[in-house]
Amino acid sequence: MLPTENRLRRREDFATAVRRGRRAGRPLLVVHLRSGTTGPHASGESEPPTRAGFVVSKAVGGAVVRTRVKRKLRHLIRDRLSRLAPGSLVVVRALPGAGDADHAQLARDLDAALERLLGGGAR
Repeated sequence: MLPTENRLRRREDFATAVRRGRRAGRPLLVVHLRSGTTGPHASGESEPPTRAGFVVSKAVGGAVVRTRVKRKLRHLIRDRLSRLAPGSLVVVRALPGAGDADHAQLARDLDAALERLLGGGAR
């Protein structure tokens, strides 16, 4: 489970990550990353937490499939939050093929997208 302080919940935060962040697409998902931002809703902490949110549309599948994909993605991103700068916003958007993908395939695509965003790889 993703800790509460690491969850992206506000619509404005999703919009900030998608519109102002960098994007890396893979066959199963698209990752949007806004590095190290401090929003107006941040508390007085010295290092704000990295937060992640997920977008899984009906194109991925029915409710059971969408929930399964979200759970897999939450589990995968939890272990990767430490690689991101404090205050970063991450939005992971699942593409239609994600519903049929297994855990390892989603992990490979997520790792490749994050590597490209963090390493500044070629587009």
